[in-house]
Amino acid sequence: MINRVRELREAKAWSQGDLAEKLDVSRQTINAIETGRYDPSLPLAFKIAKLFRAPIEAIFTPGKDV
Repeated sequence: MINRVRELREAKAWSQGDLAEKLDVSRQTINAIETGRYDPSLPLAFKIAKLFRAPIEAIFTPGKDV
């Protein structure tokens, strides 16, 4: 899955730790999502979308293998 989490986070000038705190997850989770090593659960994806006030589809898109 391809995502825009890093781009959106940096636009708000938030650190990975800041975003992790807002989403109640670890900084390592944010790093793993941003680097594509971890696809968030659907509830977490909805939380991310709500936080950035964007549809999930604007943040997460299928990768090449879909």
